[in-house]
Amino acid sequence: MGYYWPTMVKACKDYARRCQACEFHANFIHQPPESLHPTVASWSFDAWGLDIVGPLMKSSGGHLYILAATDYFSKWAEAVYLKEVKKENIADFIRTHIIYRYGVPRHIITDNGKSFCNSLIDKLCQKFGFKQRNSSMFLCCCEWSC
Repeated sequence: MGYYWPTMVKACKDYARRCQACEFHANFIHQPPESLHPTVASWSFDAWGLDIVGPLMKSSGGHLYILAATDYFSKWAEAVYLKEVKKENIADFIRTHIIYRYGVPRHIITDNGKSFCNSLIDKLCQKFGFKQRNSSMFLCCCEWSC
């Protein structure tokens, strides 16, 4: 673009340090500590990572979100578009797009969102005999509030 800013990294760090929301919330961890689990997959479709992308611009069909799952071993991806993020949609996706297609995984890794951490997903895990693990929380809120 034709500009030069030699102190850009320092300026960004200084800006982030002045974030009022981060000052209020940065030192508070609202999740109890838990031991870390390595995400090593021994074979294909052994461990899946799931996440929600969005909200995006509304599509012609009224869809705002993408639910994406990635196999940790092969990096194979499965995705569907959603009009709304509901626990029923998540459970149906896990059952039809992961379990019925590739077999029961040993575990799935999700964030701490309400659509992933609920009694319906817990029942699904118990029914098929796999575990759900949660990823670590993102503690800085600069990206969303500034």
